[in-house]
Amino acid sequence: MQLTKSLLLACGLAMVATAATASDMAPIKPVAHVDLPRFMGSWYVIASIPSFVEKKAYNAIETYTLQPDGRIGTSFRYRNSSFDNPVKTIHSTGFVTPNTNNAVWGVQLIWPIKAQYLVAYLDDNYSETIIARDKRDYVWIMARTPTIPSADYDTLVARVKQLGYTVEDIRKVPQAWPETGK
Repeated sequence: MQLTKSLLLACGLAMVATAATASDMAPIKPVAHVDLPRFMGSWYVIASIPSFVEKKAYNAIETYTLQPDGRIGTSFRYRNSSFDNPVKTIHSTGFVTPNTNNAVWGVQLIWPIKAQYLVAYLDDNYSETIIARDKRDYVWIMARTPTIPSADYDTLVARVKQLGYTVEDIRKVPQAWPETGK
């Protein structure tokens, strides 16, 4: 019984320490500027520390569409648990945070909650990006192609680690194209 209480206490302290560490970290610095029209379009999710919806995503793609009013229509398309399962789509809206050079957004799935969406890395060709959050709870490594070279992947994971994330939590998203399923 004493061992169980000690184990529970140790686990509880570890959870508090982890939460404190994330909140004690400096905010993530976004990229200097995002050219929104160039950023729009489809991005394949190569890997992520996933939200609950994405934990078993296959062929995940995030697509952005700039709306006339400046908002960003977002569409997350995936198959759950298998390449053979039906396509699911989740729509949300992005709102660029003023004075961030388009690099920080609030993304709203359910009103009135807006989740932070921070462009932490974007290569010069707009072909690879890292989307992060100051809470360091979720992160997305995305590319314009469904696969990237191993060296690029390793470099992007190293960047995620430099941002203060636990990279052991990263899940590679299975991608198989062209799709032939339902």
